[in-house]
Amino acid sequence: MIRSFAFAFFLFVFYSLTAGATLHVGAGQPFPNLQAAINAVQPGDTIEIHGGTYPGGLYFANVKGTAGQWITIRNTPGETVIFEGGNNAIQLSDPAYLHIRGIVFQHQTGNGFNTDDGGSYDTPAHHIIFENCIFRDMSATGNNDLLKLSGLDFFEVRNCLLQNGAAGGSGIDMVGCHHGVIQGNTFVNMGSNAIQCKGGSEWVRIEGNFFKDCGQRTLNLGGSTGLAFFRPDTAHFEAANLQVYSNIIIGSWAAVAYVGSVNVEVVNNTIYQPENWVIRILQETVDPDRFLACGNNAFRNNIVYIGNLPTETNVGPNTAPTTFVFSNNLWYNADNANWGGPDIPVNEANGIVNQDPQFADADNGDFSIPPGSPAAGAGISLGEPVFDYFSQMFAQPPSIGAVEAAPVSSSDDISIVLSSVWLYPNPGNDVLQIEYLLEETSEVRIELIDGTGRQVRVLNSGVQNSGRQYLTLYPGVPAGVYWLRILTGKQVVLCRWVRM
Repeated sequence: MIRSFAFAFFLFVFYSLTAGATLHVGAGQPFPNLQAAINAVQPGDTIEIHGGTYPGGLYFANVKGTAGQWITIRNTPGETVIFEGGNNAIQLSDPAYLHIRGIVFQHQTGNGFNTDDGGSYDTPAHHIIFENCIFRDMSATGNNDLLKLSGLDFFEVRNCLLQNGAAGGSGIDMVGCHHGVIQGNTFVNMGSNAIQCKGGSEWVRIEGNFFKDCGQRTLNLGGSTGLAFFRPDTAHFEAANLQVYSNIIIGSWAAVAYVGSVNVEVVNNTIYQPENWVIRILQETVDPDRFLACGNNAFRNNIVYIGNLPTETNVGPNTAPTTFVFSNNLWYNADNANWGGPDIPVNEANGIVNQDPQFADADNGDFSIPPGSPAAGAGISLGEPVFDYFSQMFAQPPSIGAVEAAPVSSSDDISIVLSSVWLYPNPGNDVLQIEYLLEETSEVRIELIDGTGRQVRVLNSGVQNSGRQYLTLYPGVPAGVYWLRILTGKQVVLCRWVRM
């Protein structure tokens, strides 16, 4: 199941509207294979691959567009393009400004698709989008990943299908990746986990995805990384500042594992029938002189639907479980009408225990809830997430779980004008660069809003097709979490920005 998100409000990409050449790949085309097209491609070009099955095992270094002229690699619309076999279908080393769309990768023996920084941690790969791709059917059983990302900054994986991973591998494995969005994807039948985010990874948003039967830990938020592979090599955590919002998680041994991670938010998710635990709190990289203990993480506004488990939370040594925050979760044990509630490491504020959330049709994957559900309107207002699993706006206060019972409006009703926004740097300091793509001419107004709702700065751009603006912040603007409210004639977009 690949769902199309009509409205994505926190993206990091920017395209120029300048068109380059189209390089056609395939039998009878000017370029017989992808290698030939890569040898000729220039920033702004599109490589269009015609239907067929192509051999994997490809390696490309330094394939780079520019901020104003991305390179697109895509299937011909309506035609199926498969990269079959090889150790990796494709390995990209030190790429930048690439958009990969509509391609199938299958039956690899190493990793399905590999993107890395070439081992030069001070010059990461950056600005890569994977969209509407399929990664499936690994021909391996070890620590082999469908999509391997190492040293990648400013990236998106959206509306992709990841299916049938290796027994010891991940759907998406990130080592030292930063400023990413993983949104609207479907993960089915993973081996070890669906998503692993480790090795100093930070500021990754995992939102609106569907996970079913994803192995030992559906979401491994952190992990265990060899010291030589941390990016940066000074990182004192496996993962930090992750946002896990509006996902549906079915099955697996454990739905969520916090592993050597800090400042991770797991909010407004629906968790259904995990096999052993709901949550694990672990520390697998242990060095108190360098690494922070797993702690200062949050679990809020989630629906947890379980049967009888040995325990809901597995807490390992060298962690800081009492620094976690639990609030406004609904916990329901379908096998025990007299269940007294979950075993969690701290007292929960405003939790709801053993009330049926009244899913519409859980057996067929419909986790919608009616207005009369005990989860409806029972969440705590946190500012984020703004949108639920179906891209509907959460009410205020929001419902608990991934699906809002009384959505404010449907994104399908919003006329999309502003399709992509890039904020850099994020987190940042004195100057914030804002780039955006307008799909039609519109006037743009940008407002910087602080946590109290106060307007801190305003920029008016006038009428334009797309643009780049800079917000200069003076010493009087304190560090903290801010919102950029970007208004066009037909649309309002909210983007989260952190000032250090």
